[in-house]
Amino acid sequence: MFLGDGMDRRSLTHEILSQLPLAQQTTAWGTLGTIKPYLGFDAESDVQHLVEAIAGNGADHGAILDVLTNRTNAQRQQITKVFQALTKQDLLKSMGAALSGNLEQVIVGLLKPPAQYDAHELRAAMQGMGTDEDALIEILSTRSNQQLSESLAYYQRDFKADPEKDIASETSSWFKEILLALAKGKREHYTGIIDYALIQQDAEALADPGARSEGAGERTWISIFTQRSPEHLSRVFGQYRKSHGLEVEETICKHFRGDGQAAMLALASVCRNTPRYFAERLHNAMKVETRGDYQAALLALCRAEDL
Repeated sequence: MFLGDGMDRRSLTHEILSQLPLAQQTTAWGTLGTIKPYLGFDAESDVQHLVEAIAGNGADHGAILDVLTNRTNAQRQQITKVFQALTKQDLLKSMGAALSGNLEQVIVGLLKPPAQYDAHELRAAMQGMGTDEDALIEILSTRSNQQLSESLAYYQRDFKADPEKDIASETSSWFKEILLALAKGKREHYTGIIDYALIQQDAEALADPGARSEGAGERTWISIFTQRSPEHLSRVFGQYRKSHGLEVEETICKHFRGDGQAAMLALASVCRNTPRYFAERLHNAMKVETRGDYQAALLALCRAEDL
């Protein structure tokens, strides 16, 4: 990925902004980040600081970062409403006019509710020349059922389009089936009860997909990977290794190809360890140099509680 000011908008900015809610599946929600509700929060005071920061020639990037990267998303939404009420202007548009390049994309992304941000990233991933497969995989494989439902509702509202129809028209083969299954938001909720019989059953159901009628084995894999809870699947993977002498990733690489393989491997990684999946994505994205105010924004975001 290339990260200059002329970068594709769905590269590092997407990586940072979309990776923040990483506690959802393996740790209690909101326990991994270090940004907590700002004590003594005063939306009007923050708005005044932002107005001063974007007034005149050249925005005060430091002041903008100090306010927006030290507030939770809920507090930023309050700031957005108060800004509109006091100035009769839209904060998103004001920031877009005052900033540019990567920093603008990060700050504007911060000001959107997480579900709306995801919806816009899904749309962007399916626009233009080709699709951004990594963005589609990440959003659809790591969000909870509720988060997906909210994002797809924003998608329909903001773009007057059916997200599932767009996915079906912009993707193909097993990759399309995987994404559409994820978009249904049918993943089971982990109750804390370990169902050993179901673990054994699923591990056996994941036996060599090539031994079944054409497509039947792959569809079974997709169904189990997109509907079972990550906690359950991590145990299924262990049982699969004991029963068949293989890691599930080895079988995926044997029977899936291209984007379908990438999606299934990502699902396995998310189910094994969600924070590690995001850490690897972040590490790969940060291999390219960042500097200045953009770097400061990214570093602040890396310790955020959510979007």
